[in-house]
Amino acid sequence: MFCVFDNFSLILTMQLSDVMNVGDGMKMNSTHIDMKPEEPQQPNTRRDFIKKAAVGVAAFTIVPRYVLGGQGFIAPSDKLTKAVIGVGGMGRNHFPYDGTQVVAICDVDKRHIAKALPMLDKGVKTFSDYRELIKLPEVDIVHIATPPHWHGIMAVDAANAGKDIWCEKPMTHTIGEGKRVMEAVKQNGSIFRLNTWFRFKDNFYGLGTTVKPVKKLVDSGLLGWPLKVTVSRHTGYDWKFFWVGKDNLPPEPVPAELDYDSWLGPAPYKPYSTHRVHSTFRGYWDYDGGGLSDMGQHYLDPIQYFLGKDDTNPISVEIDAPQQHTDAVGIWRRITYTYADGCQIILDGEAKDANVPYIEGPKGKLYPGFKSDIPDLDRKLAAFPDPAPQMTDFSEAVRTRQQFALNEQNGHRSCNIINIGLAALRLGRNLKFDPVKQEFVDDEGANRLINPVMRAPFTI
Repeated sequence: MFCVFDNFSLILTMQLSDVMNVGDGMKMNSTHIDMKPEEPQQPNTRRDFIKKAAVGVAAFTIVPRYVLGGQGFIAPSDKLTKAVIGVGGMGRNHFPYDGTQVVAICDVDKRHIAKALPMLDKGVKTFSDYRELIKLPEVDIVHIATPPHWHGIMAVDAANAGKDIWCEKPMTHTIGEGKRVMEAVKQNGSIFRLNTWFRFKDNFYGLGTTVKPVKKLVDSGLLGWPLKVTVSRHTGYDWKFFWVGKDNLPPEPVPAELDYDSWLGPAPYKPYSTHRVHSTFRGYWDYDGGGLSDMGQHYLDPIQYFLGKDDTNPISVEIDAPQQHTDAVGIWRRITYTYADGCQIILDGEAKDANVPYIEGPKGKLYPGFKSDIPDLDRKLAAFPDPAPQMTDFSEAVRTRQQFALNEQNGHRSCNIINIGLAALRLGRNLKFDPVKQEFVDDEGANRLINPVMRAPFTI
């Protein structure tokens, strides 16, 4: 049985007139907690318990867990269980995570399964169809580490199966998929984490600082408003233009170990080629979007955060790029996003200006290394409050049902920036975007990319 107490036990603080059932195997009234033997024929899940408890209990006081369990008592839920879908290089890298235990894995390539199993405990279940994996009652968290064209479908299915979700970036391959993920997470009460962390920890690539002091500086108003943020090699960000596709790929035999049809999933059918799958899939529009899609959420999500744009998006995107191939992703020179208030994000692929500031405002500039043309910046900044704290422990978020710092809502908005840019690149033209309706303005062709046709039966 799942126990919501985890690191604490809960005692009712308000008078309840009737005994109420707040979870399988547990009853509460105003004076005592009566633990009944669990009934194995009616398995209880974390989400079942929480939903039932929420209906029956209005307020709690938190006290140490040992009051009920005794010193040394370890709740079964102290170690969360997770299943990983996609155990190529990225998926295998994420097996270890404090407070979790891998109990199941899934991959459409038997070679990946074979490499993964020696890294895990005996008894881990293996699957080639993720739909079977997400049915496992013992799984708390589903970690999605597949190519991006699968992220949206798998996240929706996992939420509908009552699971919490850890998803690799980019969050989704299309704007429409992101909206469906948000809906499914909300409807099912899931906890969702997008796996890019720079808005709340670690040095922010070549900027030479964490994002926290950047957020504090922007909030202080010392730079003025509106702001222009330039993301280029000179400000510390490499756009990885080696992620390009090849046109006229010669068809190759599908390896016996690979279920290629399932690997393609919702993407249009294309003849198999080694370069189309696994480590080089990022170079093809059907599955990803080159360096912009690979690195974009790492680079752009923190910008959304420190600009205070987590609930909106740019209203236009302008591109300077060669005409793209219909299948293979190419390079680009410059992408400019503009918000309704005049703030801009410049993606400088050519890195033309070696002296460009990372952030430029009407009152000052910020350069890598937290250098600025504002005199005595550190002293001035010390007078302002720090940014609001964030929930940055995913295991704690799952146990306490608190929204994670980078979740399905703000993650969708920062992913939209990527997908707006990819749409402009694919179509070879500048675009206007309505951040409220989340659709392109007066451009039918661009709007078709919001909800493209998915290849049956792989649909949301």
